[in-house]
Amino acid sequence: MQKNRRADKFIPEAIFSDETANFVSNPEPQPGDIIEITLRTSKGGADAVFLHELRLGIAMELNRSDAMFDYYSIKLMITNAIKYYFTIEAEGRRYCYNKRGLFTEIDTEYCFTIVPGFKTPDWAKNTVMYQIFVDRFCNGDESNDVRNYEYLYMGMLARKAANWDAPLQNMDICNFYGGDLAGVMQKMGYLADLGVETIYFNPLFVSPSTHKYDIQDYDYIDPHYGVIVNDDGKALDFDNLDNRHATMYIQRTTDKQNLEASNALMVELIQMAHAHGIKVILDGVFNHCGAFHKWMDTEGFYGGSNGYEVGAYHSQNSPYVDYFIWHEGGNWPKNSNYDAWWGHDNHPKLNFEGSRALYDEILAVGAKWVSPPYNADGWRLDVAADLGRSREFNLRFWADFRDVVKKANPEAIIIAEHYGDPSDWLQGDGWDSVMNYDAFMEPVSWFFTGMQKHSEAFEKDMLGNGAALEGAMLHWMAKMPYPALHTAMNQLSNHDHSRFLTRTNMRPGRLHTAGAAAADEGIQSAIMLAAVTMQFTWPGCPTVYYGDEAGLCGWTDPDNRRPYPWGNEDNVLLDFHKKIIAIHKAHSALRGGSLIFLLTKQGCLSYGRWDARESVVCAFNNTDGALQMQIPVWRANVPQNCRMELVLMTSDGNFSAQTKSFAVDMGTLTIQMPPFSSAILCFKKSAKNKKSG
Repeated sequence: MQKNRRADKFIPEAIFSDETANFVSNPEPQPGDIIEITLRTSKGGADAVFLHELRLGIAMELNRSDAMFDYYSIKLMITNAIKYYFTIEAEGRRYCYNKRGLFTEIDTEYCFTIVPGFKTPDWAKNTVMYQIFVDRFCNGDESNDVRNYEYLYMGMLARKAANWDAPLQNMDICNFYGGDLAGVMQKMGYLADLGVETIYFNPLFVSPSTHKYDIQDYDYIDPHYGVIVNDDGKALDFDNLDNRHATMYIQRTTDKQNLEASNALMVELIQMAHAHGIKVILDGVFNHCGAFHKWMDTEGFYGGSNGYEVGAYHSQNSPYVDYFIWHEGGNWPKNSNYDAWWGHDNHPKLNFEGSRALYDEILAVGAKWVSPPYNADGWRLDVAADLGRSREFNLRFWADFRDVVKKANPEAIIIAEHYGDPSDWLQGDGWDSVMNYDAFMEPVSWFFTGMQKHSEAFEKDMLGNGAALEGAMLHWMAKMPYPALHTAMNQLSNHDHSRFLTRTNMRPGRLHTAGAAAADEGIQSAIMLAAVTMQFTWPGCPTVYYGDEAGLCGWTDPDNRRPYPWGNEDNVLLDFHKKIIAIHKAHSALRGGSLIFLLTKQGCLSYGRWDARESVVCAFNNTDGALQMQIPVWRANVPQNCRMELVLMTSDGNFSAQTKSFAVDMGTLTIQMPPFSSAILCFKKSAKNKKSG
């Protein structure tokens, strides 16, 4: 090891490394590749630096220095996944550095991780996503709308909403507004103008509900979203509420011409999206299907006619009987003693362990939709950790799913819905990434609003708690290697949680307890703007839930599924989203740079992002009073004495993109932050910055 000169000064805050290209020469190596791993220390501050894989310490060489830092490096051949941390010897002491930071004791829980062979598609890293709940986005074709009393589901009659702006019902499962694929296609220009790079669709396949997480047929797009060619049937009437007579619904959803025409429209939509530079991700609901599914067929819609087999509900001789788990005490026909997800009879649990045919069929579905002629760009997987009856089986299934999907489309992305530690599935042989509840949605909601993500509780101690946000973020981000972290879906709202704008009123409630109007009362758009600023400057994929950019409010499910307010948008929020998306795209540091917390106090925080080209610093004041923040921007590779340009500031429910120069003096930037505000500042490393006078 090259002996370092006598330590000038050990500065703990200078220590930094991560898994980005700033500190790992190739964050996504193949087995057998040689990579260089680097650790940053204060200039002249360390006596020796070691990388530890398991507990074997390997001395690192002083590779280079600049005005503020020394950089120690080591080259390793990567054959298998490695977990590592660093130790630094300085001033007669030994320190441990891992993903959580610097400690005086060895901590192996939060190791850095490199998994050779684990590569996520480059297009998916930090892409701008837009989630569409189709029935509520745009009605482009009224001919395919669900008709009043078209069928009966879960004791409710299917209904068409009185108009696009009608308030949602407490039981919203069969309350349809008419949004469809034609509507999405009509608004493709809007999405492109907004800056969307990827659409994530809630389920599109045949299903009787508005949410469509109770699939009826995995092979076809629901004609109510697609095209209805043959429509000769009748709706139900009050004298005969029996689905055997729901001939309109039966024909619409089982007629092969309707189904094929709807699939053909999906081909057109994806082609149009791709022509606009937009990728498309589908929602895969494979843990369970719906009770109406042709494999179960509780309503007898398929009934062994028109080329369909008899459903398992009706006959023990059905080819699909072993697709499900049957409890004792049931008898055929109409055997209702099947296992259901969380006991919901409309969600029959699929029996993957008991049926190789089912296993292969779902794998084929996974490959089908990312292959020609559809060419979708990936899957979001519903309740992915629930599939199967053991963790071991679950891991094996998703490994096989990954194999067939990546073989069909090597550039497809696989993102799972998951709560808790996802690391077992993020080893390069399962999911690519997750919906980032733990390392984004929850900590952000607590910090900015003090609200639980369903608006079910307000915790005063969590409001503005910068230390809690930093701790939660670092803890959960440590569970994701680089390829997963930068493809994680970062949302403020979605179809399962209250709208973030409603959470800014800091009032617990639900639709059936507080009423719809209360979700719009007392909202604070200044807080929303600041949270969106964080969303678009954080590692991962900022994912806008349709209508968030237009000011939609709503309690949790079902009120979070209000129709998009075409013609009644909040134009400040809409313009702000366009601006912040453009900023996200324009700054390379925000699309793959390192992240470091610079300042965390009660009510305020700051972090930096940087790469070889620039350093970006973000600051937030989440209090009702002005604050002067002194931010140690030198830790984000900003020179000790220079000027940073203000790129964006939000305050008082509005925003400004007017540029302004701020001096950095001895590594510290001082900025006056108005109440409930956010700021983005940038230092371009090629710019000629001068010390202020």
